[in-house]
Amino acid sequence: MQTVELTETQIARQDFVDNEIYNLIKKLNPSDKSITWDIEHITKIRDVLNKLYTSDLSLCDENVFYPFLQE
Repeated sequence: MQTVELTETQIARQDFVDNEIYNLIKKLNPSDKSITWDIEHITKIRDVLNKLYTSDLSLCDENVFYPFLQE
């Protein structure tokens, strides 16, 4: 059976999206406390952005915004 994997470009897109969301969380932080990387927080925001770009604004499909493998 052949293993299907994301391409380097798709992985780079995932990293870019997650890192930009993390940077946004840090930039909007109204306190002096540092914010650590938390994929659960990033995922919550990513899901909202995904819906915005794919459904509300119809700018792209889900796999373009945040590449994933179909199961």
